[in-house]
Amino acid sequence: MKIDFKNLPFMQKTREDGTRRGGIEDLVVASNPKSSFAEAVKSIKTNLMFSSVEKEAKVVLITSPESGDGKSFLAANLATAFSQDGKKVLIIDGDMRKGRQHEIFGVVNDPTAGYSNYILKYKDMDDAGMMAFIRPEMYIRQTRVPSVYLLPAGPTPPNPLELISSENNRRLINSLRDQYDLVIIDCPPALGLSDALVMSKYSDINVVCVSNAKTKIEELESVKKSFEKVNSKISGVVINKAKVKGGSYSSYYADEYYSK
Repeated sequence: MKIDFKNLPFMQKTREDGTRRGGIEDLVVASNPKSSFAEAVKSIKTNLMFSSVEKEAKVVLITSPESGDGKSFLAANLATAFSQDGKKVLIIDGDMRKGRQHEIFGVVNDPTAGYSNYILKYKDMDDAGMMAFIRPEMYIRQTRVPSVYLLPAGPTPPNPLELISSENNRRLINSLRDQYDLVIIDCPPALGLSDALVMSKYSDINVVCVSNAKTKIEELESVKKSFEKVNSKISGVVINKAKVKGGSYSSYYADEYYSK
C-alpha cells in the first residue's frame, strides 16, 4: 500500500457529542505494519534505541520548525511502534494551544482533566507534609492501542509557557518518567514559541520533524541555535513526506549534522 500524505484521511466523522474520532488511518504502524512508512518509523525507533545505549533515555521530545510538518503524526506512530515491542508508552500532548493527539487516538480532551490541569493540581507535598492525593487515571487515558497511554493537552491556559516552566511540571514529568518505559512529549513548533525549549530541560532525546521540500535549511538552523541557547541538543531530524519508490514516508537522520 502506498502512503500518500497529501491525500491521507486523518479523521473519521465526529461523535454525537462533537468530539472527533481518531481515524485508524493516522496510526499507519498499526493499520498497515508492512508499509514503507511503518518500516521507516521502526527504523527511527531503532535509531533512538541505539542513541541511548550508554545512557538510559526515557523521555523523548518531538517538535518541528512550523505547524504542518507532521510531528504529532510521527509521535503517535512512534509510540505505537514502541508499544509493539512490549513497552508501556505515555504520550504527553504538550501543545496546549493546538494539541491533536486526542483526535488521533479518539480520546476525549476533557476540559477539566488534561495536561494543563494536571500541572496546576500536581504537588509533591501538601500542607501537612503528606503526599497529595492525585489520581493519575483522572488525567491519563488508555488508548485503543495496547500499552499506549495519552495525557491530553487539556484546556488552553492563559500562559502555557509559565505553566510548563513551573516546579509542578518538573515534578510531574519526573514522576511520569518512573511510571512508564517511555514518555513521548509532543511539543508545539519551535519557531516563534519557546515551549519546546523549556520542555527540553526534562527530555533525554530531542527530535525535530521537518517537511521535505517545505522546511528551509535556514529554519532548521534557527531551531538548532535556539536549542543551543538553552544548552540543549537536537538528537536527530526526521524528514517527513520524502518521496521514494512506492510512496512517501518519513526517514531518519541521526545527529551527525549537528556535530559539525
